[in-house]
Amino acid sequence: MLPDDLARIDLHALQLLVTVHDTGSFSTAAGQLDVSQSTVSYTIERLRKAFGDPLFVRQGNMISATGRCSELVVHARDMVNRMMAIAVPDEFDPAMAEGTITLSCNHHERILLMPDYIKAARARAPNVGFILLESTVNGKQQLKENMADIVLGPVRILGDGYFRRSIFTDHYACVMDRRNPLMMTELTLARYQSAAHVTVTHNGQWQALYFDALRANGIHLKPQLTLPTHDSLELMIVGTNFLATIPDRLAKTFGPDVGVVPFPIPTPIDIDMYWTERTHRSGLHRWARQLLVEVAKTSINSLSGDA
Repeated sequence: MLPDDLARIDLHALQLLVTVHDTGSFSTAAGQLDVSQSTVSYTIERLRKAFGDPLFVRQGNMISATGRCSELVVHARDMVNRMMAIAVPDEFDPAMAEGTITLSCNHHERILLMPDYIKAARARAPNVGFILLESTVNGKQQLKENMADIVLGPVRILGDGYFRRSIFTDHYACVMDRRNPLMMTELTLARYQSAAHVTVTHNGQWQALYFDALRANGIHLKPQLTLPTHDSLELMIVGTNFLATIPDRLAKTFGPDVGVVPFPIPTPIDIDMYWTERTHRSGLHRWARQLLVEVAKTSINSLSGDA
């Protein structure tokens, strides 16, 4: 028989524990869960008594999880997510559905897929809302902390409880002003190396995949311009001698003043979709994921001119 203190622990208490752990703050957790801070404090005190551990200790102005708390959170997160998934009804009608889908991706996917995806979703499920997040390199953390329902991008998210589906494959191309002398001849690896390079780092958190391909060929670039995102890249290139290496399908969305040539080292960019057990069986989320697959097939083929 379970001890009384442990028997009285419910899913709400476990969800609150996970939220405090992820946010590192009682007050922030209270705001996210729409409860009072006193409710958070009372619930954590119940959990401390039930598990015989302080769970969180104060260090200056911050709180830090104990080792036992971190171990408990792993199991609590899995339990809450699984119960939420089981509780979702199987039947789903997008025309009658309500709810919100939070999707995390970066500029590449937002430009290529999101306009067509949101239009298609609005036409079929007018009462469903969408939130788009910048993923940079934080997609796994966003899924883990239930900040995002879907993560989309050239990432690898490994571990139990994560699901993956391939969406499309892109490759790298080089973009520059059409009057750049490098447009007048074959872009060899030597000519590429001597160019004035622009790189995009997603606010310093990401290094594009083509850098590995270059290093494998003994080339270590020193960009002359580093940008936080792709947003202003086209403006930076036109009228200059800069060259940028970006996904080919993104390059094809640029205006007529920008020339596009192949990157000298063929390098694939696999764009995958990830989600977790929490939304795996949800009718709304299954529909949203399948729609993304369908839109990607149509949009990508249209952009590339494929049949």
